[in-house]
Amino acid sequence: MSGSRSAVSKQALGAYGESVALRHLVEQGMVLLDRNWRCAGGEIDLVLRDGDVLVICEVKTRSSLACGSPHEAVGQLKLTRLRRLAARWLEEHGVRPRDVRIDLVAVLRPTRGASVVEHVRGLS
Repeated sequence: MSGSRSAVSKQALGAYGESVALRHLVEQGMVLLDRNWRCAGGEIDLVLRDGDVLVICEVKTRSSLACGSPHEAVGQLKLTRLRRLAARWLEEHGVRPRDVRIDLVAVLRPTRGASVVEHVRGLS
């Protein structure tokens, strides 16, 4: 039973992080276009518009740094997958933005105190 509780806790932490990230990005002037978009190739956490740029945003949430920083979870394989998903999203929605950018929002939710949010623009 503890395994399923752990999965539920991880899912709740992820949902919390996405909400915090979305609020942060909207406060920066971005417009939400899609959330948790899924296809056979995977999932995009957030799709936003930042002026005339389409932003594909990966959200990584951690309760501690014991298992590494959120940044370490986004390597070249994940970036390649996000690029493929972005192309698929654009095709399915018939959108032709001036540019497409992949961002990361890292949310650290410590046991005590406020969450720390870091927005990294334009992962390469």
